[in-house]
Amino acid sequence: MSNCIFCRIAEGSLPSKIIYDDEYTMAILDIAPERPGHTIVIPKKHCENLLDCDQDTLLHVMNAVRLVTRNLKTGGAKAIKVVQNTGAPLQEVFHLHFHVIPYND
Repeated sequence: MSNCIFCRIAEGSLPSKIIYDDEYTMAILDIAPERPGHTIVIPKKHCENLLDCDQDTLLHVMNAVRLVTRNLKTGGAKAIKVVQNTGAPLQEVFHLHFHVIPYND
């Protein structure tokens, strides 16, 4: 989807700081982080939200969320917040994504 920012990042036409990349998913640093290390996990396949995503894609995304969470904990985070918004007005970018936010205090 050419007008979707996360699709454009996944296809490489927009720059990003990639933390993790596989055949199905990508994890990037948030450009406006809530905390240092704030990471966004996306499927490379366009899904609008959690309810729009097929089971296989969601499985890959959740495995990537778990991997990023594990890496942040190993890197010293005391706690991790995982957030996913489905639907307006909470969802600002209509491409499924999970925020993985480390807390050190």
